[in-house]
Amino acid sequence: MKRSEVIVDGSFIYEKETQLTVRKTCLFFPGDGFTVYDCSGHLVFRVDTYATDASHRSELVLMDPSGRCLLTVRRKRPSLHQRWEGFLGERMEGQKPIFSVRRSSIIGRSSVTVEMYNNPGEEYQIEGSYAQRSCAIYDMDKKTVAEIKRKVDCTTNVVLGKDVFALFLKPGFDGAFAMGLVLVLDQINGDDHSDDDSGPDLDTASEDSHKSS
Repeated sequence: MKRSEVIVDGSFIYEKETQLTVRKTCLFFPGDGFTVYDCSGHLVFRVDTYATDASHRSELVLMDPSGRCLLTVRRKRPSLHQRWEGFLGERMEGQKPIFSVRRSSIIGRSSVTVEMYNNPGEEYQIEGSYAQRSCAIYDMDKKTVAEIKRKVDCTTNVVLGKDVFALFLKPGFDGAFAMGLVLVLDQINGDDHSDDDSGPDLDTASEDSHKSS
């Protein structure tokens, strides 16, 4: 990965390793989504959804604190491999995606592949267990560019519930792009728990591999 490569928005690229706190909101009701905060408690991203059924949530929009649309992720139908696509800003009819996300099963493990359309041949791999909030995003050189981990309360040293977790960004990696991938992983994980025939998911990957250095 090139340093400070803008994929979605350069405003969310950090010079130092950065931890964001991701909160799932209204977990079981219409209007659920995400809010994302930096270490100072300032709102960085938000996602609002209003579908009454999780299976109908085929399009999600990532916004900045002011409500500006940064990225739209949309499930591609029909798709045999649960493919999602990402569009800059608020998706318009006929707009071409900038990346796609699909499951990629390799013998003995399962992972997710992110194919970049703006840079043909460039890919990212996501391995680990999103359901356990323990997975990492790797570039083509197998270097970690972002990680999802359980959040620990620094005052009590207690691990928080899975509705609050940490997104770690390496220097130069686009945070808006990383959060867009979180949205896709969350939808894939939700589908896996609502459909027994959906096939293998990230949970089958080894959870103790690729630990952060």
